[in-house]
Amino acid sequence: MLISLLGDKLNSGKVEFGLDGGANFFSLAGVPDSDTATGFHLGFYFDIKTKHQWLFHTGVIVKSPLGAHGLPVYPLGNPDLDQAFQGGIVSRNLRCSNVPVMIKYPFRNHFYAEGGIILGLLYKAFDKFENDINTSNDLSYTVNIKDQFHPLDVGLTAGLGYRLLRGNGMNLGIRYYYGVVDIVVDDNSPNVFNRSLYLAVGIPIGAGKARQRAEADN
Repeated sequence: MLISLLGDKLNSGKVEFGLDGGANFFSLAGVPDSDTATGFHLGFYFDIKTKHQWLFHTGVIVKSPLGAHGLPVYPLGNPDLDQAFQGGIVSRNLRCSNVPVMIKYPFRNHFYAEGGIILGLLYKAFDKFENDINTSNDLSYTVNIKDQFHPLDVGLTAGLGYRLLRGNGMNLGIRYYYGVVDIVVDDNSPNVFNRSLYLAVGIPIGAGKARQRAEADN
């Protein structure tokens, strides 16, 4: 109810407000022996009309997990823990909030293309050690690694999408994020960059009422 009321207030003939979320598949370039991980992102967006056909797209992806899966186990400085996780794996979890600053171009067939930059803010980072003890019991241990990473990230992004209901419904899109800033604090270590493929659904909130008001004014 609150989101619906907020959407009614924020949407106008020139601004569209909505929710943005879906799945993302992320990895860390520069980290050997690691695999792609899967997560879910969620936030809100604004599509702002310009004098031309272009739209300015921004908002905040409040929850945007990044990182990688399947890293090799490293020493923890505790013989018991090192023995317990021998043969296990590590999942590197970077929890971020992202702000897209993009240009969006809608085509007449209701497809659209978009591109720009994304600014990221890291608010949590941890390694999760995991090992299978037996078929009914798994062992896990979490290590805080936030101080090893820069809090800010910047990357390039581009994507394609389709607008349902003849251009008046939900946005279905695919977007790729290519980090261009080394996220590791230690200058002596290899450079590490965020990568992520987003499958996103944008749900406009109150856009229909905004169009009705605009048509009534005209």
